[in-house]
Order: sequence, then structure tokens, then C-alpha cells
Amino acid sequence: MKRVHAVIAILFATQAGVLLYLGQPLICTCGYVTAFVSDIWSSQMSQQLFDWYTFSHIIHGFIFYVLLWKFFPRMPFLWRLAIAVGAEALWEITENTPWLINEYRKQALAQGYVGDSIINSLLDTVSMFFGFILAKKLPWKTILILAIIMEIGVALFIRDNLTLNILNFILPLDFIHAWQAAR
Repeated sequence: MKRVHAVIAILFATQAGVLLYLGQPLICTCGYVTAFVSDIWSSQMSQQLFDWYTFSHIIHGFIFYVLLWKFFPRMPFLWRLAIAVGAEALWEITENTPWLINEYRKQALAQGYVGDSIINSLLDTVSMFFGFILAKKLPWKTILILAIIMEIGVALFIRDNLTLNILNFILPLDFIHAWQAAR
């Protein structure tokens, strides 16, 4: 049990260390910390503790839980959680590489994107952690309904969500770009 906790702590520390190495700021370059950024056009998006994309990271937790439960049913829960933390940390690091930051900037809602602050990135991983725990504790139908509500809700509020984000990378569509760019 102590070993898996140590692995999870090392994964969080590694994520923070690599992001620091990549030049990401510890906190928002504005110089202060707030709990939630609601303005999708704000330069503080992905810089403060939480933002609209927090919901995507919770859904990552749902997805990781299902995949790891399906492919490694006999693996102890905490080790599956450690793998999920590692996968999310790897995503957070990849998401903050210069190449991917530039790829994001091609999307309508991320033209001024500079990557995540370290505190935002770590809390994205904590949000995935939370989603993973919820997926273990709640019935699968409840998790599915929560994911759908989050995806639809975020799309209605900011014209983006996990599904659209993935679609914009795989198959950018002009009508989605135009819809997202409209205020």
C-alpha cells in the first residue's frame, strides 16, 4: 500500500518538475490565484486552479477507470489508479510541449493559449483522480449520465468540450470552428 502511494506521489512530482523544466509558470502569470475561471477568452484560462476544462479531466478519470477495470480486472484498485495518474500526468506534460501548444492555437478557442500553469495542470490530474474514484463508487449508468451532462453543459457554456477537442485534432471542421469562434 505504501509503495503505490509513493508511486503516485512521484508521478505528481515528476509532472510538476517536467512542466517547470518546460518553462510553465507555477501559478498564473497575472500574479494571483483564483478558484475558477469562467471566461473562455480570458488569458487566465488554464492558469488558475479550475476552469471549464476541469470537467474533461473528470471524464478522463471515468474513461481510465473503465479501461483499466476492463483490461486489468485482477489488478488491485490502487495500482490501476496509479496507472491512471501516470497516464494523466503524461498527457499533461504532452499538452504543455511547445508543439502541442502551437497545435492548440490553431483551434478557435485557443488562439492565445500558452499552456497550463503548474498548479492548474496538477489540479487537472487531481480532477482525473476524482473522476476515477467516482467511477468506482457510483453505478455505471450514473457515471454515463454525469459524463453526458458535463459534455453537453460545457458545450453550451463555452462551445467546447472533450469530444469537440478531440474532433478538432483528428478532423477539424470549418462549421465547428466558426461556431466556436462566434461569441
